[in-house]
Amino acid sequence: MVRVWDPVVRFFHWGLAACFALAWLTAEEAQSAHEWLGYAAAALVTLRVVWGLMGSHYARFGQFVRGPGAVLAYLRDMATGRERRFIGHNPAGAVMILALLLSMVGTAWTGWVMAEPERAALLPTIVAPALADDDDGERGDGWDEGAVEEVHEALANLMLALVVLHLGGVALASIRHRENLARAMVTGLKRPADPGDVA
Repeated sequence: MVRVWDPVVRFFHWGLAACFALAWLTAEEAQSAHEWLGYAAAALVTLRVVWGLMGSHYARFGQFVRGPGAVLAYLRDMATGRERRFIGHNPAGAVMILALLLSMVGTAWTGWVMAEPERAALLPTIVAPALADDDDGERGDGWDEGAVEEVHEALANLMLALVVLHLGGVALASIRHRENLARAMVTGLKRPADPGDVA
C-alpha cells in the first residue's frame, strides 16, 4: 500500500462532509448551530485551498486539476468502461472537488450575509436588488432578505446534488478499479500503481 491522502486532506474531507450534513439538518431547527457550522465549513474550505497550493503531492491542485480536453477524454473513457486508474484524484473527481468547493463558498458567503444585513453591500447586484420598499422582505435600502435566502437555499441544494453525484462517482470508480475509495479516504492508503495507472 502507498500513502496517498495526508491527514490534512482526510480531516478536510470528513470535516466538510460532517459540517454540511449537520448544517443541512439544523437549517430550520437550530439557527445558531447552523451558522457556526457554516463558519466551520468556510474555515475548512480555506484550509483546503491553502493546502491545495502548498500541501503534499496528491493534495496539490496542480497535481490533479486538468484542462477541459483531459476531463472530456476521461468522461468519454468512463462511458465506455476504459478509464485509467488514477492514484490521486481522476479528472472527473477534480472537477467535482472544484464544484463542491465553489458551491460551499457561495453557500457560506450568502449565509454570512444573511446573518448581518449590512453585509448586503458585498453581494453582486443580481442578488441585492434595486432600492424598493414593500412588504416582501425588502427594507427600502437594497436589502432583500428573501432573495439572498433563495440564493443560499439554491446553493445548498446544488451542494446536495453534487454530493450525490460525488458518492455515485466514488462508488463507480471503486467498483471499476476494485478499490474501496471511501476506506482510502479514512486510512490514506491505496494500492500502488499498476502498469497503465496514472501516478
